[in-house]
Amino acid sequence: MTNDLLKLAIEAHGGLSRWNAFRTLEAEMSITGAIWHVKQKPDIFRHVVVAMDTQAQRVELRPLTTPDRYFLFTPGRIAIESTDGRVLESRDNPRSSFAGHSEQTPWDDLHAAYFCSYALWTYFSTPFLYTYQGVVTEELSPWRENGEQWRRLKVTFPASIDTHSREQVSYFGPDGLLRRHDYTVDVMGGATGANYASNYRDFDGVIVPATRRVFAHDADGRKIDEPLLVAIDIGTVSFR
Repeated sequence: MTNDLLKLAIEAHGGLSRWNAFRTLEAEMSITGAIWHVKQKPDIFRHVVVAMDTQAQRVELRPLTTPDRYFLFTPGRIAIESTDGRVLESRDNPRSSFAGHSEQTPWDDLHAAYFCSYALWTYFSTPFLYTYQGVVTEELSPWRENGEQWRRLKVTFPASIDTHSREQVSYFGPDGLLRRHDYTVDVMGGATGANYASNYRDFDGVIVPATRRVFAHDADGRKIDEPLLVAIDIGTVSFR
C-alpha cells in the first residue's frame, strides 16, 4: 500500500507511469569528495558515464580515463570487463569483502565500483524504488531545516536489494521533491550519511536532482558541515 507522502513524492518526480515507461538510463557525471581520497581512489569516478537498468540492479560504470574497460555490477557480482568482451577481474559476493572495514580502510577498484554502483542505482531510482517488491515505507514525524518543514519517510529494504543500509530515511519538501536522504553505510563500518539533493532538472519527463552533496550527521540528525564526503554533479541523463 502506498502512503500519501510516497504518492506525493512520486508525482513530484514525474510519476510512476513515466518512470515505468523506461527500462534503462544513461548519465554523465562527476563524482568527487573527501571519501575518495580516504579510500585512496581520488579520481576514479571524476568523469564517468553510468548506464543502469531502472527495474533491476544492473549498473555499468565507464570511467572516461579508461575507455577500453568498464565496471559491471549485478546482484552478487562486480567485475571489470574490456570492451572486446574479456573479464579482466571479478569478485563474487562483493559485500563480504568489506568485512571489518571502517571509514578509513583503503579500497581496491572493485570495492569502489561496488559501492558506487549500488549507491547510484539507489539514488537514481528514488522515490520510485520505494514501490518495488519487498520495500516497506512508514511516515515519521516532520523535520525542520533550511527554513522549511520536510516530511520524512522511513524506508526498509529487503535483503535482495544492495544498498547502504537496510533502514534509511528520505526527507521531502512541501513540493514533494527529495531534499535529503539519510543512511548508515554498512560497508564503511556504519558511517553516517546525509545526502542533500538539489538543482532539479527534467530529463525525459523524470525530475532528477543534478546535484548531490553528502555529509556525515550527528546523533541528533544534524549535518556535520566538514568534510564534504561525496559530491555528485550530473551533466546529462537520457532514458530509454
